[in-house]
Amino acid sequence: MESALLQARALIESTMSLHRTRPVRESLVLRADDADIGSTVARLVGRARHSVSVSLSTGENVSAVFEALAAHATPSKGRTARGGTGAGGGPVIRLLCTPQAVNDCRPSAEDFRDTRCEIRVDEGELRGMLIVDSRVALMPASPGKPGPAAIIKDTASARVLDLLFAGSWANARSLAEYERTSARMRTESVRRILEQLCEGRTDEVAARELQVSLRTYRRHVAEIMQALGASSRFQAGVRAVEMALLPQRTCASGRAPHGGSRHHG
Repeated sequence: MESALLQARALIESTMSLHRTRPVRESLVLRADDADIGSTVARLVGRARHSVSVSLSTGENVSAVFEALAAHATPSKGRTARGGTGAGGGPVIRLLCTPQAVNDCRPSAEDFRDTRCEIRVDEGELRGMLIVDSRVALMPASPGKPGPAAIIKDTASARVLDLLFAGSWANARSLAEYERTSARMRTESVRRILEQLCEGRTDEVAARELQVSLRTYRRHVAEIMQALGASSRFQAGVRAVEMALLPQRTCASGRAPHGGSRHHG
């Protein structure tokens, strides 16, 4: 996914270079003021007819984007903004967040209840972007690279970004599912097991540390892996960090925790 995003970025930078000499009114790439990103998002979303696709990671603009989307989220079909009946309409908004973005803004189901906005959570790395009707995109500057955000009016570039977004969207969890999983994973007993996994301790050592039987420990590990959608113990530890269930750190110097998949059952 990261490689695909880099290719998309290369396409966009090529577009920017190609059209740099065009008059402003004809340019396919416009600069956007990062300090006023909320109003830029509101303006673009306000012009949308069919769809708005947004991915959010972290940063000082996350709250502003959330507020702009909430203000423009239209009622679902058969509902009005005040809860009555109506025709509904407006663009469908798909909002894809990292766990960090969810934690930063704490979006509530009430904020978007009965609107044409769906929120999903992706535990992987996301590049912030906004695509309107698969024809216009807003892209912040690359992480670690200074520069303003860019409004891409090149339809080919916007469609490439929309396809990349669709791939991440298909593999993401609904906000409700994420919050249910997160709530189950935030108990003290689960946190202690996750710490054992992240430290790379053997099942025997971990079970002794937690004062439970080896069979019980392995059963809890299998349940946690299933809840996190992890295929290995190391991946479970990594996802726990990504979901902010554990502090940001590297698990056991990058080595997979001991115990092996043969103990999952």
